[in-house]
Amino acid sequence: MKTWVILLRGINVGGHHIVPMKELRQLMEDNGFKKVSTYIQSGNVVCQYPTKPKTEIGSLIEKQFGFNPSSFVLSAEELQNIANNSPYPKEAGKAVHFFFFHKPPEIVDFQLLNSLKADTEYYQLLNNVFYLYAPDGIGRSALASKIDKAFGKAEMTARNLNTVNKLLDMVGN
Repeated sequence: MKTWVILLRGINVGGHHIVPMKELRQLMEDNGFKKVSTYIQSGNVVCQYPTKPKTEIGSLIEKQFGFNPSSFVLSAEELQNIANNSPYPKEAGKAVHFFFFHKPPEIVDFQLLNSLKADTEYYQLLNNVFYLYAPDGIGRSALASKIDKAFGKAEMTARNLNTVNKLLDMVGN
């Protein structure tokens, strides 16, 4: 069994696509996943499964809860490498954000990103992760609020450094 980190996109946000984590853990365990644990309500799952889960989790959620969220699946090693590659302060917690893509985005509007970026903000795109340092807070960031417009139709999900670090603790890295 291999350890996987699964980031579900758009669940338990604004009262929509509700998935109780206790029910999700049980659903996954009933369907062959082992040592399933979750972190906060935003769809962070650590589990063991023999192969990289592709559509299994979304299909299970669709059957149980009526919608199929995107699942971003990373090995523990991949998540550790992503965290290590962050060009921003390792102690910045909520100021550093990771935007995960399934694959490197084909379209990137750097002109838009630069026009939205505050003077205190910095960003970098490395492979399939967009790193954003927003020391004034993500809620105040025009870049963060319109980031999806800069990447065409590429699907993404975001987590802050605190969450990434907690997930790494959960996998034992």
